[in-house]
Amino acid sequence: MHFIIADDHPLSLLGTQVLIESLGYVVLESCKNGEHAWNSIKRLKPDFVILDISMPEMDGLEVSEKIRVHQLPTKIILLTSHKEKSVYQKAQELNINAYLLKEYALEELRECIQHLLRNDNYFSRKIKFDLEKDLDYLKEEAMDQLSFSEKKVFELIVEQKTTKEIASLLFLSEKTIEAHRSSIIRKLGLKPEKNVLLKFASQFQNNPNELEN
Repeated sequence: MHFIIADDHPLSLLGTQVLIESLGYVVLESCKNGEHAWNSIKRLKPDFVILDISMPEMDGLEVSEKIRVHQLPTKIILLTSHKEKSVYQKAQELNINAYLLKEYALEELRECIQHLLRNDNYFSRKIKFDLEKDLDYLKEEAMDQLSFSEKKVFELIVEQKTTKEIASLLFLSEKTIEAHRSSIIRKLGLKPEKNVLLKFASQFQNNPNELEN
């Protein structure tokens, strides 16, 4: 089996090559950026390519997309430090064959390749917990279900504003704010118990990334 590896970090690149070769496979080329990787893939048509996601010239997802658009048979392994759910889902949309985290590469790469040789995909079991902690994505997913007014109310709840304070800030009655609260709880599938919305919103406090309303 023949591999091409791409990673802009020299130590990671070397470490991956040593690991692949220790498993008895051939590394045709090691690349330091996405454009080099893509040109090498077109020219050499390897069985597998191992791509980092964050690379200059062209990132790993862009290289993957080109492989899919050109319908090349090369199987794609993303070996990355990215744990964001949005990135993970983009990889799934591109029908990536494998998604591994660098910190677990030593223990998972052999098993991953064996799955791919059987034409099975392999998505690291280690990543599930990290994805569940992706609060930016979770908040965005929640916000997408809400109306414009409900988003405003929810953001103020995240800031720990009371119903009275929210009503004053939005020039609405407290009864209207309570109606929005009930609607938000229902849309988010939360149990209608005391302070449930405040508890849900509290996990997003001090989250530096703002969402568009």
